[in-house]
Amino acid sequence: MTIETNVHRESRLAKLKTLQEQGYNPYPYRFKPDAFAADLQEKYKDLEAGVDTQDYVTIAGRAMAVRNNGMFIDVKDMSGKIQAFCHKNHLSEEGLERLKSLDVGDIVGIYGYVRRTPRGELSIAAEKFDIISKSLQTLPEKFHGLTDVEARYRQRYVDFIMNDDSRETFKKRCQITSAIRRWFEEHNFLEVETPILHTIMGGASAKPFITHHNTLDMDLYLRVAPELFLKRLVVGGFDRVFEIGRNFRNEGIDKNHNPEFTALEAYQAYADYNDMADLFADMIPYVAEKVLGTKIIKFGEEEIDLSKGFARKSIIDLCKEYAGIDLLAAQTVDEAKAMAKSVGVDADDCSCWGKVVQAVFDEKVEAHLIQPTLVMDMPRDISPLAKTHRSNPRLVEHFDAYIGGMEIGCAYSELSNPLEQEERFEAQVAEREAGDDEAQMLDEDFVVALENGLPPTGGMGMGIDRLAILLTGAATIRDVIAFPTLRKKD
Repeated sequence: MTIETNVHRESRLAKLKTLQEQGYNPYPYRFKPDAFAADLQEKYKDLEAGVDTQDYVTIAGRAMAVRNNGMFIDVKDMSGKIQAFCHKNHLSEEGLERLKSLDVGDIVGIYGYVRRTPRGELSIAAEKFDIISKSLQTLPEKFHGLTDVEARYRQRYVDFIMNDDSRETFKKRCQITSAIRRWFEEHNFLEVETPILHTIMGGASAKPFITHHNTLDMDLYLRVAPELFLKRLVVGGFDRVFEIGRNFRNEGIDKNHNPEFTALEAYQAYADYNDMADLFADMIPYVAEKVLGTKIIKFGEEEIDLSKGFARKSIIDLCKEYAGIDLLAAQTVDEAKAMAKSVGVDADDCSCWGKVVQAVFDEKVEAHLIQPTLVMDMPRDISPLAKTHRSNPRLVEHFDAYIGGMEIGCAYSELSNPLEQEERFEAQVAEREAGDDEAQMLDEDFVVALENGLPPTGGMGMGIDRLAILLTGAATIRDVIAFPTLRKKD
């Protein structure tokens, strides 16, 4: 490995050597702070300017600014920032000597008493000063760090050091996951884990990543969805299960897509997609309130009140509303394509009626669904795992959930008839053989599982990254993933 060097790094290496020659280790095994910046700022918020206390604390964090040859240091820890005051009247000779080797970006440990300077800055008057991780890289200027988007994602650790907004967005994303988990646990769901390596690609229509197991000499697929394993658990008697985990889809990258992403899936026995609609309407505002303290969010210029629940509209009615065509009146795929063409949608490559409906929806409807909307009753021929709609055999009991013009999740009345499921799989296999590499495969063991009896079941899935986009106001999925997938630097 070759690390680019420059005059700044050479200077830091020289300071590191000086510390080591003095017999000092700037990379100790441990350091134990007993106070955090935000807690100190709150505790001493009423301390008057110019007042010293007798309260001694130990803090640790990154030196973000160094002034007056180290007399004043802005120290940033996980909670916030506080100033260290390193004066020769307080600091030992060893500490003063060590201070000469300090650079912005070093991680420091400081012991001293709490005071507020005459200018009103809460500070730690240092009596001991340690460098506990000597930084060999120069931090970027704040402006550069904020605007160089490529560098932000490629060196995300620097982005988190420099940009409080990035840190706060990622912190909220973690809190979103925790709140989701709490909601499901409070509703008696059992959190489970299912395989990531699959012998058969299934559970969603997507192009998979393929890997190889050397010992077994067999190709495996990174999971595109955990659905088929979770429903096996319901067959096994676990009536309420959920999983939060990584899925992998070999697809393009844009503001709403990353090849690996975090998804939630949950299944409830003795329920249908109407129960899952109620679940969405309850769970999402719960998460928003836990993380943001409110159920009303701003998304771009729009205000969205999550407490009002979701409007429920069929995909056919939405296409009527926004495209002016009734696709249910089309009896063949060619008739549907002609309807789509009449409103400016190119559906020539669509192999079935349902894909034409989806194409019209994507182009003419999706962007309008700003307020929470459940797009109900999807075409049967593009939803192989949902029950046939109880009032129209061309449709299934499947909805997609939209907020902010973005799909955030979906739900089904799960197909429990093993014979119908096998028939649906075979139709998908035919699609694959015709060239659709996103169509699902025949999972014979899953059909056998259904033959053991799957109770009436409602299932739902949701992209946690997309919910994080919504609740943090992020511009892209890459802002809510710590380390998004990027092209090679070259």
